[in-house]
Amino acid sequence: MSTLQTAGMRHRRWRRFGGKLGASLLVWALAVLFVVPFLWMLSSSLKRNIDVFTLPIRWVPDPVHWANYADVWIGEKSMITYYVNSLIVTLTGVVGDLTTSAMAGYAFARLKFRGRDKIFLLYLATSIIPAQLLLVPRFMFFQQLGLYDTLWALILPGVFTVYGTFLLRQAFVAAPDALGEAGRIDGANEWQVFWRVYLPLVRPMLAALAIISFVSTWNDYETPLVMLTTPSNFTIPLGLTTFADSEGGISAGLAMAAAVSALVPVATAFVIFQRQFVEALAHSGIK
Repeated sequence: MSTLQTAGMRHRRWRRFGGKLGASLLVWALAVLFVVPFLWMLSSSLKRNIDVFTLPIRWVPDPVHWANYADVWIGEKSMITYYVNSLIVTLTGVVGDLTTSAMAGYAFARLKFRGRDKIFLLYLATSIIPAQLLLVPRFMFFQQLGLYDTLWALILPGVFTVYGTFLLRQAFVAAPDALGEAGRIDGANEWQVFWRVYLPLVRPMLAALAIISFVSTWNDYETPLVMLTTPSNFTIPLGLTTFADSEGGISAGLAMAAAVSALVPVATAFVIFQRQFVEALAHSGIK
């Protein structure tokens, strides 16, 4: 091999190394950009209110004010009720969303009936309606049903989602047809084919939908703001607004401690389903 070829190979090697190094530095910079607000929130949750907005920012609290967490959980403004309400609404909504989306997605993908594709397109078209436009009709509807100012007003809208149905339909369409035919030849009925053959194949997509549904429901502030008036029914996003000081302003230390506590279920859900979530993204091509 000539000296010129060797130099060319070294040059290409250094270019690849430089490209990988630049990409890594960019990813690390973006990671730091996203992590810094969470670190500030964690730091502020351990500070007195007077120390939260001091400049320059003191990242290590001095002194460490653990009383914020004590007040959040066992104080006069305990968030336990908000936490329980959020868990009820979120878990019920996620289970309902997974159930209806899986069955509807399978029906639109695997069952043959008249007008199937047209019905699916009409159903999909409803996703272009802004969610804010539906708040007033939902408010009037639940008020007439006697469900206004109850947790059901938050649960029921999240049980049926266009996005979940579309996501699961695409997953079922991508599954091999031969598996279903083999199950039917072996004597399985349609429910058994759905439950035992196809549903296990879409578990990564179910995990991805579970995380998306969990996070969106857990963090929803707009719907509880419109549908709830009784403080005992508040969920965490709405309950955070109750952490006010004696002058009516938000108590920053308490609010940050409550916000950190509110992140625990979301982080736990992501850790549990992380592997399936990444696998679903890799197979579905979601960006």
